[in-house]
Amino acid sequence: MNISIIGSGYVGLGTAAGLMNNGHRVKCIDNDRTKVDLINSGRSPIYEEGLDELLSEYINLSGNSLAYTNYQVILETDITFICVGTPSKPDGSIDLTCIENAVDEMGRLLVRKQGFHVIVVKSTVVPGTTQRLIIPLLEKLSGKKVGQDIGAAVNPEFLQEGAVLHCARNPLRIVIGASDEQTANAVEGLYENFSIPIVRTDITTAEMIKYASNTYLATRLSFINEIGNICKTLNVDVSEVARGMGHDPRIGNGFLNAGIGFGGSCLPKDVEALIYRARELGCESELLKSVSKVNQEQPKKLIEIARKRLGSFEGKSIAIMGMAFKPNTNDIRQAPALTIITQLLNEKATIVAYDPQAMPEVRQVFADDVKLCDSAQDAIDQADCVLIITEWDEFKDETLYIGKIVIDGRRALDPQKAKALCDYEGICW
Repeated sequence: MNISIIGSGYVGLGTAAGLMNNGHRVKCIDNDRTKVDLINSGRSPIYEEGLDELLSEYINLSGNSLAYTNYQVILETDITFICVGTPSKPDGSIDLTCIENAVDEMGRLLVRKQGFHVIVVKSTVVPGTTQRLIIPLLEKLSGKKVGQDIGAAVNPEFLQEGAVLHCARNPLRIVIGASDEQTANAVEGLYENFSIPIVRTDITTAEMIKYASNTYLATRLSFINEIGNICKTLNVDVSEVARGMGHDPRIGNGFLNAGIGFGGSCLPKDVEALIYRARELGCESELLKSVSKVNQEQPKKLIEIARKRLGSFEGKSIAIMGMAFKPNTNDIRQAPALTIITQLLNEKATIVAYDPQAMPEVRQVFADDVKLCDSAQDAIDQADCVLIITEWDEFKDETLYIGKIVIDGRRALDPQKAKALCDYEGICW
């Protein structure tokens, strides 16, 4: 199939990777000329292991550009995926500006398109968005009827940052909510090489499946963090509690790693967006409000532990080990490190920091207020106290921290080994 993808961030490039892997011909569209040029040179604008190599291989084999700024390429394709960002507004509601702009550009072009064209919403949108906004706008601008001249579908992504290529090549399930049978069949045909469950449903249900999945994972994380906070006061190791829980098949062991909370571009905003949407519908989601509150408070507990060790932070040098919200990515959106660094700077600490991939992004946020170091050891050597924020593999060597005060927010170190070499304490253990 000939496929166009609007947006070339995590979702867009992740979707492209999966479709290219299945033998489809892909064209990405993005308004950012710098990003487009970077992709066409075989380099990814985001850090994901193996993505540069995949882009280079595809461009070399096809002999064509992969990314474009001109929406006209939509007319050369059969299916268009919308993979643009849907960030949060200050009140927690979803910002659909990029969606509206993409639909506007596409709708006007589809006036000239011959034959049936399928539009697939891959971006995360709150339940009801496609039916009440996207479809009416498409029909108005294109002059075509959904289900007759064009098809509309929601095909949510379940990518994990830091493992985008693996997830694209090995999805656990495919969810397709479609306007009609022809559209559903076309989207399902894209995934015919995968032997995995395919869930076909209506459009709004597909949107809800995405939100229910993400908010459930967020709930598990806030749950185990709250359990971990209780364990801390009892001198109980929360990892042992989680291990014992995980043997129950009704519970399992996924997303039961206590720490400083979740971040990134998905879970925090999806929790807030569903809370807001529920309120619009007359439903107050007390559980999700608590999930959000626990997550917002959790990074502060790392600071509290450090404060007890150091007293005042003024004049103290604090090493921040890791600033990406998780390892194997350079994404710092909603990263707990941002909350921690901001609070420490407010209390007049000197921040020395290191992250294998995210330091350019951190520089854009904090400018020269944070001293970025050349290596993990460089940051540790300058510190009065070390805070482990992201569990990058290179931070997991206990011998790096000999003689230092170390507060571990991710259980990156083996507590027993670490205590033999440094003044070690975990956030929930």
